[in-house]
Amino acid sequence: MPELPEVETVARGLQAVLPGRRIVAVRLGKTDFIEDPAAIARELPGCRIRVVRRHGKFLVLDLEPSVGTAASSSLLIHLGMTGQIVVCPPEAPVARHTHAFFSLDDGREMRYTDIRRFGRMRILSDGTQDEVLGRLGFDPLEASEDELRETIRSRRARIKALLLDQHVFRGMGNIYTDESLWRARIHPMRLGAYLKDAELRRLYKAVRAVLTEAIRFRGSSVSDYLDSEGRRGEFQQRHRVYQREGKKCFRCGALIRRAIVAGRSSYFCPRCQHPPRIQRHAPRK
Repeated sequence: MPELPEVETVARGLQAVLPGRRIVAVRLGKTDFIEDPAAIARELPGCRIRVVRRHGKFLVLDLEPSVGTAASSSLLIHLGMTGQIVVCPPEAPVARHTHAFFSLDDGREMRYTDIRRFGRMRILSDGTQDEVLGRLGFDPLEASEDELRETIRSRRARIKALLLDQHVFRGMGNIYTDESLWRARIHPMRLGAYLKDAELRRLYKAVRAVLTEAIRFRGSSVSDYLDSEGRRGEFQQRHRVYQREGKKCFRCGALIRRAIVAGRSSYFCPRCQHPPRIQRHAPRK
């Protein structure tokens, strides 16, 4: 599933070509991933795209209303596991599983393709944006070190689970959580509340460094992900732990292991990332 760096890469690509463009027509195919497809077909024509931005793992296209309409709105898109968005000439070959076509006033089309249709698409009115997006946690690229430390310390959960929880830090996923924990030398099963200040400081720096570097290399293409120009990302060539079970750790040479943490496969170095100590409690009398 595309995570923060992949969604940020797509958002930047669309932001470079879409602002100022007006949507003149909408054509939909399969719509089981769209909340209220009739509203999208009815309300989007005539709207001008003001800005494209990322919010967690969501793409948000903020729209100026069409003539005669006072209320502004946004188009919210989640790419799911296999969602892709491209802007292309209308004569360009249509990829299989393309389910939404947005005709633009410059003659091009924005197309949404999704093989498995696990993505989501809906219109957000002014009154629903805070209700829907406000439930998500801090953006890890915007949170301060103090915010990260206080948030993690306030919850009794494994650090891997905390980083994956979108109500704690929006945008993090399995790839970049594993890569950040490896870089910070923290085992994914450690309880966040028990991490020391020095460990949380390393984690804060690691998360920001990993995400920033991944964005610079346009994300990780480990499955179906392509950016808004149809290109694969390159950060998968720089993974240090993710999906490297049985291979040598780049840092110490120990063999990378895999375990299930928070219901997800988690990759770690057993030597660099010390496992949590077993808590022994005195027997009840």
